[in-house]
Amino acid sequence: MSSTGATVVTRGVHAERSLRGRTARALWIWALLIAGSFAAGAILHALGVLSIDHLPPLHGHFRVPALTLLPAAAFGGAAVLFLPVLAARLGFRRALLVSYGCALAWTVLLAISADGLAAPLTHPQDYLAVLPEVGDDPLGWLASFTRHLPDYPTHVRGHPPLPVLVLWSPAALGLSGPLWAALLVVAVGCSATVAIALTVRELGGERAARRALPYLALTPASVWIATSMDAFFAGVGAWGVALLVLGGRGRIARRAGCGAGAGVLLGALPYLSYGLVPYLLIPVVVAVVARVPREAVLTALTGAVAVTAAFAAAGFLWPAGVLATHAEWAADPGAARPYLYFLFANLGVLAMLTGPATAAGLTRPGPGGVRAVVAAAVVAVLALDVSGVTRGEVERIWVPYALWIGLAASLAPGRRWPAAQVVTGLLLQGLVLSPW
Repeated sequence: MSSTGATVVTRGVHAERSLRGRTARALWIWALLIAGSFAAGAILHALGVLSIDHLPPLHGHFRVPALTLLPAAAFGGAAVLFLPVLAARLGFRRALLVSYGCALAWTVLLAISADGLAAPLTHPQDYLAVLPEVGDDPLGWLASFTRHLPDYPTHVRGHPPLPVLVLWSPAALGLSGPLWAALLVVAVGCSATVAIALTVRELGGERAARRALPYLALTPASVWIATSMDAFFAGVGAWGVALLVLGGRGRIARRAGCGAGAGVLLGALPYLSYGLVPYLLIPVVVAVVARVPREAVLTALTGAVAVTAAFAAAGFLWPAGVLATHAEWAADPGAARPYLYFLFANLGVLAMLTGPATAAGLTRPGPGGVRAVVAAAVVAVLALDVSGVTRGEVERIWVPYALWIGLAASLAPGRRWPAAQVVTGLLLQGLVLSPW
């Protein structure tokens, strides 16, 4: 071997060692962030500072894993073995379909290992409790939403009116009850796997999208995709971003249709959750990186404006809703939670939702487009975290963001990382009794 070749090999070895060292440090930070969040939370709970949270930073209780978790564990093990192979070898459309099916099965099996798929939506403080108030007059209810906000359940008071109207729609068609609502939420939430993969293919190529599929389908965030409305928000947001990118390709009719669809979906996000406003940074970054044509962007903006105009015409003004919800939040016990603790503990929860593979992948190089969208999601989360309005209960709030940040997991080297993600999800489901 020539001296030049030896030098190249030596540099390669040193570079790989450096990357391994960075990965090890990232995993230590990931573990210490989670452990520190629980340790500090336990102390604050014992002192009575966090009396409304029994397992801070999570809003739940500790429980002993039950045997009912075994089917999910068995499926997770099988998925770790076969899904990466199928995602790599099948035709891309079939790979998307198989990954979506895997996401559905993994999410449902996790949910039924505890209280069942629909149990979280039966809580008296959840959205379904207000459907009798909507009755047969959704427009009348919408027009009076801000005025009657103090009379509504906790989740309704903390959000714009669109989540209630979403759940009202299948009930109005005769598909009433928490099970139908749960099926809708899980189906849309898991479809983010497909939407994000389509976006990644446009940003970093098909190979990058195929590598991401197993991590999207087996994300630890699946614990809270079944069943919280935030999973529905995640699906809506992901498809909005995907349609925006797809709107830059193909014929004029396709561009117009995708652009308008993207605008409607993305424009609906602030009416689904006030906490999704920072999420809009993601489609902005994606549009820039993917060089979405100006006409597609303008069509999307038109669709978003149409959503705002429709709500205003129906009698709901978004700024008035923000002010009314902020007043309810300020009077709620959650507002008294310590800001500084949750400033870092919220990130500990994000670490749990995204898993160790994400921590490892953040230290590795990858397609620039993928890293850009991950960075956008991280910045959006940090902005929401610093704002102080997310003091606890973020295990569901972070779900739409965690799916994009979790793309970094696909950059982690080796085949062990999907297993690490599955184990993380099983531990969260088995050890935490969550109201969502």
